Amino acid sequence: MSVYLVSVCEITNMNDSLKSYAQKSAELITKYGGSYVVRGPSIEVLEGDQLNNKSLIIAEFPDVGSIKAFLGGDDYQAIRHLRDGTGIYDIGIFNAAQ
Repeated sequence: MSVYLVSVCEITNMNDSLKSYAQKSAELITKYGGSYVVRGPSIEVLEGDQLNNKSLIIAEFPDVGSIKAFLGGDDYQAIRHLRDGTGIYDIGIFNAAQ
């Protein structure tokens, strides 16, 4: 059953390092068996205000182990610092609906 890596991001400093991080992490997500389902800001916030000025990233993976291998891998750890100081990131793993 698929699992999802979900990130809610408030970008406060879009810079070249963050752009590089986004490109490199996208390649790694593919390498570890993942694919993007959602990537970017909302088209329109319909209710509440918690999504204002936020981007949502959802990547589908085959299992939790693949997500942990991606996040814990040396290749990801080598680029992780590129997003330091660029925003606030809330990240979690979620099961698919059954």
